[in-house]
Amino acid sequence: MSAPERLSDRALNRALLARQGLLARLEEPLVEVVEAIGAMQGQAWAALPVGLWSRMSRFEPADLYAALERGELLWGIGIRGTLHLVSAVEHPAYAAVAAESTGSWHRAIAETTPAMNELRGALLELARDQPRTNEEIREFAEAWVSEHPDAIDPRELEAQRALKWRPIYRWSALRRAPGGGSYGAKAPVEHMTVASPPGSERAPSIEEALERVARSHLCAFGPAAPEDLAGWIGWRAPPIRKLLDGLGEELVTFEDEHGRKLYDLADAPRPDADTAVAPRLLGAFDSTLLAYAAKRRERILPEALRGLVYEKANLQIRPTFLIDGLVAGTWSIDVRRSEATLTLRPAGKLTRAARAVLSAEGSGLLEALHSTARVRRVSVE
Repeated sequence: MSAPERLSDRALNRALLARQGLLARLEEPLVEVVEAIGAMQGQAWAALPVGLWSRMSRFEPADLYAALERGELLWGIGIRGTLHLVSAVEHPAYAAVAAESTGSWHRAIAETTPAMNELRGALLELARDQPRTNEEIREFAEAWVSEHPDAIDPRELEAQRALKWRPIYRWSALRRAPGGGSYGAKAPVEHMTVASPPGSERAPSIEEALERVARSHLCAFGPAAPEDLAGWIGWRAPPIRKLLDGLGEELVTFEDEHGRKLYDLADAPRPDADTAVAPRLLGAFDSTLLAYAAKRRERILPEALRGLVYEKANLQIRPTFLIDGLVAGTWSIDVRRSEATLTLRPAGKLTRAARAVLSAEGSGLLEALHSTARVRRVSVE
């Protein structure tokens, strides 16, 4: 058997950019784009329209809000217990994978009674009719406890109260929703409702769910190693490796510059490593910076810039921009009165051509996000 082809970091970069709409912007409808680029990391609500605008040929923030209101897209706790944006069709698979890896998070102690599951079931019924605030959920939990004395282990009850019952509603079965029903630029952080209506999508087995999520990951971020996928979904690598090996001829394999075995869908795009790439803007917590094992992100993030991007003090991942497909600096938007300014902070010297393209990208993004601003400008520090 011949050795697998070795792919350079540059070749892996072009494969990633092609799938993410960062080589050529995607023409497909919004929901299809979200499915193609994988579960979108969504801790920063304002970053979601940035990520979609940078990847799509036609996008307005109102498109995202409308799709959320129609229930075509869902935003809530998912894989790794963090906020993600996924389609309603793909949500059951991601939810099953998330529940398998974080299933005990609704408990605050290692051992407890089955009553915690009963409480969670009652919470689903409460949140099915209308979005419920965190405070309403806490009040509901306390009322349930009063009606079911001694059902929950006292240690569990003490721990839940200390955590203000957060473990029971940080759950993939719920999604974030605005109290008034309309999404907008302000994040709906205090309201929860049931993620999918009953019967909208059959709940998959964990085996089915894991296989679907694995294919989605390779489609969006491949070629990838088992530890990349495992880190992205919060699993251990051995079962992921077994799953990928079991897919047989459906997948092809490669090696990266470190000799790691990479898996990919056979028909996925893998452009030439020398394919030209235009500068692009990425939002905070962009998925491309997180979809690989923490020490294996060289295909898009130069090691020398890791400290520039990751803000350890408050666990933030800053908005970045790409030059030749690699992170080359950070950016931010400041809005004061009727003026919106996007400031680029390059890690090195920008060429005149790169500065011009980034300025045009920045102007387009400001127009999409702050169309009512009287003045919109892009500056470079």
